[in-house]
Amino acid sequence: MANSKRTLFLKRRLRVRNKLRKVNAGRVRLSIHRSNKNISAQLIDDVQGKTLASASTLESALGVVGKNNVEAATKVGAAIAERAKAAGVEDCYFDRGGFLFHGKVKALADAAREGGLKF
Repeated sequence: MANSKRTLFLKRRLRVRNKLRKVNAGRVRLSIHRSNKNISAQLIDDVQGKTLASASTLESALGVVGKNNVEAATKVGAAIAERAKAAGVEDCYFDRGGFLFHGKVKALADAAREGGLKF
């Protein structure tokens, strides 16, 4: 029986997160979510269970409302790096969830690295 796209996505997400939990305990997590219309990023402190900073294409301040392309992902990555510095976070680990590290996800990660985040 063939697996559906959703089932494969969920398996990939669990595999990625479980590996990251083992290796990166105690560090802040940069979690991303990509939908068909938007892309968002959050800095999450799993120890306290709080979101420290977030950025999304839903924010009008970024100027890419409702867009989901590489340019929008780059702006979100730069914004999350800037907000991470304001929150006092320099070191984190990148949680791509079940999304492949390609295209928009890679553009967001590269922009966040250029902005000063280390992962």
